[in-house]
Amino acid sequence: MAVVYRGGYPENIHHGSVAVVHRDGRLLASAGDIETPVFTRSCLKPFQAFPLIARYTDHFGLDDADIALLCASHNGEAMHVERVAALLARAGASSSDLACGCHMPYFYSALQQTPPQGVRYSPLQHNCSGKHSGMLLLAQALGAPLGNYLSEDHPVQQAILQSVSHFSDIPSADLIRGTDGCSAPNYAMPLRSLAQAFAKLTLTAPDPVYGMAPARIGRAMTAHPELVSGNGRNDLTLMRAGGGDWVSKVGADGVQVLASHSLGVAIAAKCSDGSLTPLMVGFVSVLDQLGWLDETRGHSLRALLPAPLKNSAGIEVGEMRAVWALQRHSTQ
Repeated sequence: MAVVYRGGYPENIHHGSVAVVHRDGRLLASAGDIETPVFTRSCLKPFQAFPLIARYTDHFGLDDADIALLCASHNGEAMHVERVAALLARAGASSSDLACGCHMPYFYSALQQTPPQGVRYSPLQHNCSGKHSGMLLLAQALGAPLGNYLSEDHPVQQAILQSVSHFSDIPSADLIRGTDGCSAPNYAMPLRSLAQAFAKLTLTAPDPVYGMAPARIGRAMTAHPELVSGNGRNDLTLMRAGGGDWVSKVGADGVQVLASHSLGVAIAAKCSDGSLTPLMVGFVSVLDQLGWLDETRGHSLRALLPAPLKNSAGIEVGEMRAVWALQRHSTQ
């Protein structure tokens, strides 16, 4: 995927894979192994929101900003926390019902701020609190208990499992299951399947099972990238560079997906060692190889690329470069 060169010689090599798939299932391009399942991590969030959005959007009065937050790995900024609290209130729940745990809000590192000493963080600031509030909303709508909403046999997780199976075209019994960093069930699938599923967010016609939910979620994320991620984050940079055409979602441990609404095509990439920087270097290269970058977009995405490597004396000693080349496939 990407190589760090020192003195023009490879020093660190980062392996990865990428699949480019049309929403009709055609594999358009690839590099590396796109068939071995990889955990989707937070790239799964739109599919975890489908059962709620397809059936209960009007019931809870959810607008596009709410929907974007349901699919977020957010910064824990005020705009995120306040909206999560409002969503929980609609479910008759509170922050104590969130089972995602707590961590230092992402905005400190994203904006290069020093966290204050002695601050206690709330589950509302957890990057996955929007997703979890959606699960609690779905539990309330289904008349299911709130207390064990992350259990695999809970009606909420069973509904999500069916959604993941539907959009990935993988039978639910064949999906590889694990537990995400926020304690929610997570699933592994081939990059080809993940790209195909994410491309469905560009649908303009109703899905036979979930109606207009794919289009609603895809457009909501594109319209509100600041809620999907936050200031200083890669998904915000990518979607703003797309100028209203791209919907993007990062996942922990080196997973990234992005789809073009106008083309109906999605890209799913994985850096094998889980590193974010080579993932972004490789991903921007894929966008360039596909012809999706003009001068304006290319300039906007420079923030995702690392500066040349310098030593402690400030001397430039190396750089990281993308090295993979997409293999084009038949479009028939």
